[in-house]
Amino acid sequence: MSKGRARAEEECDMRPCFQRDRDRILHCKSFRRLKHKTQVFLAPEGDHYRTRLTHTLEVSQIARSIARALRLNEDLCEAIALGHDIGHTPFGHAGERALNDVCSKGFSHYEQGVRVVEKLEKNGAGLNLCAEVLDGMLNHRTSGCPSTLEGKIVRLSDKIAYINHDIDDGIRSEIIKESDIPKVYTSILGNSTKARLNTLIKDIVINSMDKDDILMSDEVGQAMMSLRKYMFSSLYVNPLAKSEETKVEGMIKELFYFYKEHFELLPELYQNLAKNGGEDYEVCVCDYIAGMTDQYSVSKFEEIYVPKSWKKS
Repeated sequence: MSKGRARAEEECDMRPCFQRDRDRILHCKSFRRLKHKTQVFLAPEGDHYRTRLTHTLEVSQIARSIARALRLNEDLCEAIALGHDIGHTPFGHAGERALNDVCSKGFSHYEQGVRVVEKLEKNGAGLNLCAEVLDGMLNHRTSGCPSTLEGKIVRLSDKIAYINHDIDDGIRSEIIKESDIPKVYTSILGNSTKARLNTLIKDIVINSMDKDDILMSDEVGQAMMSLRKYMFSSLYVNPLAKSEETKVEGMIKELFYFYKEHFELLPELYQNLAKNGGEDYEVCVCDYIAGMTDQYSVSKFEEIYVPKSWKKS
């Protein structure tokens, strides 16, 4: 049973409310754009590196597995998981940092995700999702505290997914090797992606069974968070993987400054939010830029700042 939606709706005779939310997210434009947004590697030259979309699907799969084992609501888990990164900017956290630096109101992808589904999708009508889905999306970050067990599952599933698939991508890119991972972690979690996923998922299920919380054992939980710290030092801030991020942040900031100065060039939706809806102009500029894919943001930057060859019309 849900606490409900901001706007009351007649219930569907075939699909429970959380399943409807899952379907609404799956079919929205913001979800489709995730396939062209960076996960870790900026515009990687290879077909098998994760994108923000494939990350989202992996989070969803892990969350559903845990929810099924614990006999919790799989539809709610899936809806939260599919929507949890929908507010991400082009080029992932680099774009997020840039907008947070220049917008006087600040910017975070988890708050933006809720804004997307409440105010931006469907030409401003929003998706009118259930309160529990919005709560899970907002609180999936490390410091978040979801109000449902399903939201807590997604919060942990997000970390489980990105730690393991980022190791896989790091190995594929030859930045790290499996043998580089400290044995103090692999001795607990396992020596392969499959083994680590199995260890982490089983640990959550065993420690959460018949409890009103989603828990991990101290040993496995500490090993996972220590492995996460290792990934930050070896991959997430590795100069080979992140060498282009300074350029990305500069580009996103320049787009922000340009559209703040030339607000009339924003699409009609964002202009209306500010002029008729009373929204802050800077926030609406962030809405537009955050919704861009990696390549679209580059194309807009080139269109604005890179001179074109003259030719007679």
